[in-house]
Formats: sequence, structure tokens, C-alpha cells
Amino acid sequence: MSGMSELKQFNQPLLVEGWYWLLPSHQLKPGQVRAVELSGKQLAVWRSASGKVHVFDAHCPHMGAHLAEGRVMGESLRCFFHNWRFEADGRCSDIPCLKRDGGGIRAQSWPVEEHYGLIWIWPGTQAGPFLPMPPELAAQPLRWQLGNHFIKGCHPNVVMINAIDEHHFQTVHKLPGHILSLTATPQGQHTLHFRNTGTLPRHHWLGRLLGRFYRGPLYYETTYWYGHVGVASFGPDFLHLHVMFALRRTQEGKTEGWAIALTRRHAGPLGWLRDQLALLITRVGARYFALGDTRVFQTIRFDFRNPTPADRSVIAFIRHYEQQTRINWENHDT
Repeated sequence: MSGMSELKQFNQPLLVEGWYWLLPSHQLKPGQVRAVELSGKQLAVWRSASGKVHVFDAHCPHMGAHLAEGRVMGESLRCFFHNWRFEADGRCSDIPCLKRDGGGIRAQSWPVEEHYGLIWIWPGTQAGPFLPMPPELAAQPLRWQLGNHFIKGCHPNVVMINAIDEHHFQTVHKLPGHILSLTATPQGQHTLHFRNTGTLPRHHWLGRLLGRFYRGPLYYETTYWYGHVGVASFGPDFLHLHVMFALRRTQEGKTEGWAIALTRRHAGPLGWLRDQLALLITRVGARYFALGDTRVFQTIRFDFRNPTPADRSVIAFIRHYEQQTRINWENHDT
């Protein structure tokens, strides 16, 4: 990989197929509708009286009034301008001035889900398998906490590099030696998994101290989905911690995202206390590493001209991302 000239998608102002977060769940109450922008497209996000979330293209198919100016009525949304009513699937069910439904008129609707305290959209007609979780926690009951909300001054693809850039853990975070040696394994079109095989250096006092808590390699795994959602798993053998980072590109070309702490749910009051402690430690650890990199991601102008062997994980990620399906967001095609 000689440089950026051969890249068609990475670090570019486009969408690839996948789930994107829109807003925190707590910011949308039953009966509310809000305007949200994703990669240049205006959306109307609304929650019905029963609590179900729906997402429409923002502008009414009649004259283009913004549907976020409308009002939720039970399980439907009415446009403010002429009071046309749209059902959850986008079907126009009432045109008051005609005293009938809209026939084949529809508002464009999109697949939507709620997980981990966020509302997510799939910008295509056929939603894929739902959102990531750490492989270790698959099919288990979870607890989660929204962590820090952040803005970075570069593309989400570049921010994603952070968790797999082995060398910067030594230069920026001052961890001893080359403790990370990541092996990249694709797990389908959308997913790329990284597992650490590196060990702690016994010649360094910190390595000797930390080594007491690991039977083998330093536990560190990262899984990426769609190139803009990832989970980093880390911690000693007796307490594995998991943090998700959900990113999206802003209209200005920056990254807006959330960190989300995850842990397996344990039963009973003591289990609840244990889980809360694990979530707190996860959030503190994630914030520490994020703060260390903030300066870089506010000023970087990504130009990958001289890769080195230490960049093999970054190269694997870029190549995997280049194979993702691009979304033609405006024309509703993939």
C-alpha cells in the first residue's frame, strides 16, 4: 500500500452499508419528533405513543415541509403544513382536504433499532444483522452505560485506527515494550476481528507487575463492524472489560461519537454492584485512552504514504473497509 491514491472509500465523504447511531434514546420521548442529519440527509425521527421509534426522510412527499415540524398522533405522524397523516411504514393514510387516504403516496421510511441507549438507522431497504457486541458476551444478558460523547476533527475511519495502531500504545500511552501484536481475521463482509498475541516484557517493572494478572498474552481484542462501530475488550484474566465506540461522520467531515461501557449482567444485589463497578472502570479506562489521543485527532490530516511493518493491522482494516458496500444514500440504492 503505497499511499492514499489507491483508496476509493477509506476517509471519503460517503456511507457504507451498516448501522449508524442517530441520537440517544433518552432524548426522544413518546409523542416527540426530532430533526436529525446523517451524512447530508435530513431525517425526521419520531417515537409513537406506544414507544416505538420510526425514521422518515425529513421532507413531506406533498410539498416538502419538514416532518419534524409535525406532531405524533398515537402510532402515526401528521405533517404540520397540510395535516397529511403517515403511518409507521410511511404509508399516507389521510389527506384531510380530499377526505381519503393517499393511495400510493408514501414517506420514505428506514429500518431502525434501539440498543445500548442509542437509536440506530440502517440506510438501506434491507437491514443487516443487528448491532455488534463483544464475542465474549454474545447471547448473554448485558448491562450497559453511555459514556462520553465526543467530537473529533477527522473522518471516523481515521478515529477507528486508534484501537489497532500497535505502535502508538508505546509512544502516546507509554505502555512498556511492544506488548501488542494483533492478528486480523475477517468474520464476514461487515466484521473484522483483531486478537493480541503479544506478551508483557519481563525486563520492565510495569511488565512484571501486570504479568501477575495474565496467564498468557496480554488480553486485548478489538472487533470492527462496518468501519464505524467497534468494541475493544481488555483487562486482566479475572475481569474483562468491554467498550463500544459508535461513530458517524458530520456534515463538516468530523467524527461525532459515543463510548458505551458493556458488561455481562450478574444476578442479585451483589451482582448489580459488581456490574456497576465494572462499568465504571471501563468508562474511566476508555476516557483515559481517548484523552491521550484527542490532540492527534483534532489536527491530523490523514495521508498514509509510508506504511511500515508495524502498521499491518491498520492496513488490514483499510483493505477490509475498501470491500464494504457503498450506499447511494440520496437515491436509496446500494
